[in-house]
Amino acid sequence: MKKNSIAKLVALLFVSILLLTACNKKTEHNNKPSHQHVTNQEYICPMHPEVIQDKPGSCPICGMELVPRHTPGTETAIDSSLKHLLKPVNEQVVSNISVIKPQGGTKIFSLQVQGIITYDTREQTSIASRVSGRIERLLIKYNYQPVKKGQLIMEIYSPDLAAAQRELLFIYQSDANNPMLQKAKERLYLLGMQQKQIQQVLKTGKISYRIPVYSNATGYILDNTAAGNSFTAAPAASPQSIVSDDGMGAMGSSGNAASNSSASSPAVSAIMLREGQYIGAGQSLFTIYTNKNLIAEFAFDPSVSPQVKKGQKLVFYEPSDKQTVYTGTVGLIQPVFKEGTNFTVARIYLQDNKFQTGKLVTATIPIVSKGWWLPQSAVLDLGNKSIVFKREKDVFVPREVKTKNNADGMVLIDQDISDWGIASNAAYMIDSESFIKIASENKLKN
Repeated sequence: MKKNSIAKLVALLFVSILLLTACNKKTEHNNKPSHQHVTNQEYICPMHPEVIQDKPGSCPICGMELVPRHTPGTETAIDSSLKHLLKPVNEQVVSNISVIKPQGGTKIFSLQVQGIITYDTREQTSIASRVSGRIERLLIKYNYQPVKKGQLIMEIYSPDLAAAQRELLFIYQSDANNPMLQKAKERLYLLGMQQKQIQQVLKTGKISYRIPVYSNATGYILDNTAAGNSFTAAPAASPQSIVSDDGMGAMGSSGNAASNSSASSPAVSAIMLREGQYIGAGQSLFTIYTNKNLIAEFAFDPSVSPQVKKGQKLVFYEPSDKQTVYTGTVGLIQPVFKEGTNFTVARIYLQDNKFQTGKLVTATIPIVSKGWWLPQSAVLDLGNKSIVFKREKDVFVPREVKTKNNADGMVLIDQDISDWGIASNAAYMIDSESFIKIASENKLKN
């Protein structure tokens, strides 16, 4: 009986060993493909894709560390719950930056705009040629050359003038009492000859082939080629205005409030007219500016123009002498569109001549603005537009906004953003390369 029990125990143990052996073989068979996959992993050089090895190491060409080679079908799937976070930074930004709310209210501040002292165009006179011909002698050598009334400017040879003098001499020599003689004198006078010159022709019997042209005013002469491009206030390429709080502190720079004046100051340059050049009858040749009355012209953004009225008093000063303050009355407000830029010019007529033309001046304009205000750090100026980052759910989305004035480090937004949550620092959120690329693509599409 005891022997049978031992035999059964041995048989049971043998069966157990056989089962364990079969399970181990099955497990090894199942694990074999995985082991083979690891064994078949290849490594390549990032700089030299032709270098392929079956184990990690270094590139024999450049010495860079080999990286695992991508095998199709082994991509990692992206969880659908994260797809809305994986967008370009020019579409949305994931950040834990602090969020601020716009501040509504009214701010009173002073806007400083740049201007220039120039000539009053109401006092300018023009010199035109009465006859067609050729410039034989030119006495004006450069622009803004001082001239006096009655001063000889140039002499013109005119075939028409010579023919009119021949008619005068023919009538005079034929019959000195002929009534046509007075008509011939009037014709020469209308062609630009002086009475003394006409009498000289009758006395000597010689034809004067040159007609003199005299200045009709005292001032500074400028040829019309240069006069067409002078004395117009215009904003600079990067408009800047200095804005200051009304006695409460200094203001920051503003890229949207107004524009600098880059009016051309009088500069000495050669005139375009030359001796030997042909001109036509009635052609305007020169403009003479008198410095008896001067004006101060200031250029600013059109958004400020509703707060500047004709007859309003403005305070201005020279940047070199801020202690001496002048006052003037706005006599003209003129909207201007020049070189693709829209701006407004305010003109102050000066009653004295203690100023010099071409001198820069700065005027202070009181401004009252009401709306929604944001710190300058929250608004990103891209040049042609302004961007803020609005909080939407768990991301920040860039939104374009319309800005107006800057005051006390705050930017006035010209739209309703009362319920917006905005990132406190826009520059921190931006990826400059992405925004520049998108802007370039949009420009090409347009």
